[in-house]
Amino acid sequence: MKVTVKLETFEGPLDLLLHLIDKAEVDIYDIPIKEITDQYMEYLDAMQELELEVTSEFLVMAATLLSIKSKMLLPKPPVVDMEFDDYMMDEEYDPRAELVAKLIEYRKYKAIADHLRDKEMERSLIYTREPEDLTPYVPAVQENPVKGLHVADLVNAFRKAMRRMQSRQAIAKIRKDEISVKDRMYEVVDTLEKCGGKVMFSKLLSDDATKDAIVVTFLALLELMKVKRIVCFQHKLFDDIVIQAREEGTADGFWADEISY
Repeated sequence: MKVTVKLETFEGPLDLLLHLIDKAEVDIYDIPIKEITDQYMEYLDAMQELELEVTSEFLVMAATLLSIKSKMLLPKPPVVDMEFDDYMMDEEYDPRAELVAKLIEYRKYKAIADHLRDKEMERSLIYTREPEDLTPYVPAVQENPVKGLHVADLVNAFRKAMRRMQSRQAIAKIRKDEISVKDRMYEVVDTLEKCGGKVMFSKLLSDDATKDAIVVTFLALLELMKVKRIVCFQHKLFDDIVIQAREEGTADGFWADEISY
């Protein structure tokens, strides 16, 4: 009958020692070196029987364990001519101290490595993608229209608004000077009489004549031409209009009474 023995894989001799210590449930600061050394040697023998490659570091650790075991089994030599301090140090010296320090340091790094390995496994289960531009999805924030303003600025703006309101409430009365066509006809006739019966159209209007005054003057000339009191002509194209009185026109007062505008 063939028996198959399954051995766990360890990363090094310290890893194997920690496994043996945890399995034996002993205090790492008080290792039973004889028991742990025997288990360690049995493990190496099993590896050789299964024709597994035993690295040199496992053999070095085996030699270290045997050395510590022999130091703890041999009786201590008598103290000869040793000072008190050196004697106390020699009594308290433990051959396992250096090995214990290495095992504690290795356990720390192993725990950190296991923690990082768990984090790696958790991170491998998360799907990531390249970052995208999320600017189009950001809600538009309206800028504060009164940002940077103080109470004094608001008070000044209120005072200006009140002053503008008072000026708007002021009522201004505008009186328009109106002249009728009838009155303008009399003025044109008087001007002709004063100028010897002939006058230029430009002389009937002042430099600051308004649009209404120009229109009324044209209507007055048309009415005077209609009743044959005046005649208008030009010496050439675009020249000033010449206004001349006619002696054979309607009698004074008759034509003026018929004008009502």
